[in-house]
Amino acid sequence: MALRSKFLALFLIHICLLLSLCLAADPFVSYDFEVSYVTASPLGVPQQVIAINGKFPGPTINVTTNNNVAINVKNKLDENLLMHWSGIQQRRSSWQDGVLGTNCPIPPKWNWTYQFQVKDQIGSFFYFPTLHMQRASGGFGSFVINNRAIIPIPFDTPHGDIVILIGDWYKRNHTALRKALDAGKDLGMPDGVLINGKGPYQYNTTLVPDGIDYETIEVQPGKTYRIRVHNVGTSTSLNFRIQNHNLLLAESEGSYTVQQNYTSLDIHVGQSYSFLVTMDQNASTDYYIVASARFVNESQWKRVTGVAILHYTNSKGKAKGPLPEAPNDEFDKTFSMNQARSIRWNVSASGARPNPQGSFRYGSINVTDVYVLKSKPLVTINGKRRATLSGISFVNPTTPIRLADQFKVKGAYKLDFPETPLTGPPKMATSVINGTYRGFMEVILQNNDTKMHSYHLSGYAVFVVGMDYGEWTENSRGTYNKWDGIARSTVQAYPGAWTAILVSLDNVGVWNLRTENLDSWYLGQETYIRIVNPEETNKTELPIPDNALFCGELSKLQKPEDISFAVSITGNRSKLLFMLLMAVCALMSVFG
Repeated sequence: MALRSKFLALFLIHICLLLSLCLAADPFVSYDFEVSYVTASPLGVPQQVIAINGKFPGPTINVTTNNNVAINVKNKLDENLLMHWSGIQQRRSSWQDGVLGTNCPIPPKWNWTYQFQVKDQIGSFFYFPTLHMQRASGGFGSFVINNRAIIPIPFDTPHGDIVILIGDWYKRNHTALRKALDAGKDLGMPDGVLINGKGPYQYNTTLVPDGIDYETIEVQPGKTYRIRVHNVGTSTSLNFRIQNHNLLLAESEGSYTVQQNYTSLDIHVGQSYSFLVTMDQNASTDYYIVASARFVNESQWKRVTGVAILHYTNSKGKAKGPLPEAPNDEFDKTFSMNQARSIRWNVSASGARPNPQGSFRYGSINVTDVYVLKSKPLVTINGKRRATLSGISFVNPTTPIRLADQFKVKGAYKLDFPETPLTGPPKMATSVINGTYRGFMEVILQNNDTKMHSYHLSGYAVFVVGMDYGEWTENSRGTYNKWDGIARSTVQAYPGAWTAILVSLDNVGVWNLRTENLDSWYLGQETYIRIVNPEETNKTELPIPDNALFCGELSKLQKPEDISFAVSITGNRSKLLFMLLMAVCALMSVFG
């Protein structure tokens, strides 16, 4: 018995050491996502939408800075799937970004586990499926990264946290929209705007039919809430406002902002903001929450308006009267741009780390690379309507760029994306930007299209340093904000105007640069920035995941059994701890 007791004591010591090592690292948070079709009627007509775990929109992912996140995605659609975590920087691991340049898609009936760390990030983001215009049918949800308890936030702790997902919506699903684009047609005017997956409150019996299910957000009078708003739509910029309430802007895509009040704010496709809203109005009625289309003929687009209800717990009646007015600037194209310029970085606030987030003096760093990326109206290439960036319409490779590099697949892409737009005829190509590791890149987004675009760069937050109407020239640099330009992942470029961004290329990998407008993205308006550390001995990138999928030239490496079981031990840390504890209990019962 003494020998048994000694053995048990030694075993428990080893178990305790192992448990302490597991628990000492950054915590793991795990989610299971079952992606499937369900039938919903957000605009009063039954249609097929994409749900996560049966919910439309999908659940909020709620994590804390530096958490390790494991999301097991089961594809129950009838087509390939990739999930993208928009604004999550995937430090050292573009393997987890969920776009075709870095990942092979998850086939129907297969599952795959994403594993990444939300390293040194805070803020408001969202996730969505990236293939085949699937986001136009749903599959999206909010992604919240909270501060660690030891890091102060630059405002009093709000009473509550509210997520609002806004976006234009079609009664046709993504497959029908895709077929229209393939046939050379435009998508046309959306059928409405959804707020949290629901249609508009019947504020007008002519514009809104009976039987529409609308969103109601209940709040307590006198309390301040943090309201996170994401434009997850297809292609429409939206003006967001809450009747009689000020929107105190506090954060955008991971950067705290200088706090300013707005009565309304333009939120472009793919963008996210946090507002602090105090419930300081009387409770005689409920209040309208509105998201309406921008930069359109408002008389024709009146029905493309999302309306939800803000309900005080002591409210005495329903919302009534006309909606709060949108900015009356149909013929004043500077209003929205001046509003965008007013959004500035809070350089005195702590970010995800104790040091001030504004300590990065981007305005004094020498630029190493300059790219002018120009968008134009759709063109015809080889008989097909295509969208271009600097004269190139991107063709996704059959073998993802990052995998092609890893396994030295020749000819998968070319590192020849031009620094200035092509002067000859447009072409289709898998053309990639050759980024300089630890370089400092200036990118000019010159929008010569007739519609608004917003552009997203994966893997980074970019500094938005300038925007103006007309053609960008080198003299335009004299107008740059070199001190407190907001750092974010998605930035708008107004039609007939330019936007300048700066980015420090310190994140090794292959990173997608695209328009967030789904129609133009689907038709080829994107590229990738490839960043390689020339010092091969320097481990600046995480190794290829054990459960990596293979396709294209590497299809022969894929084994069917790799999918269900290829989750590394770190991704199941909680299960490992549970198993160890169960083993301890079993041994104690044996030796007890």
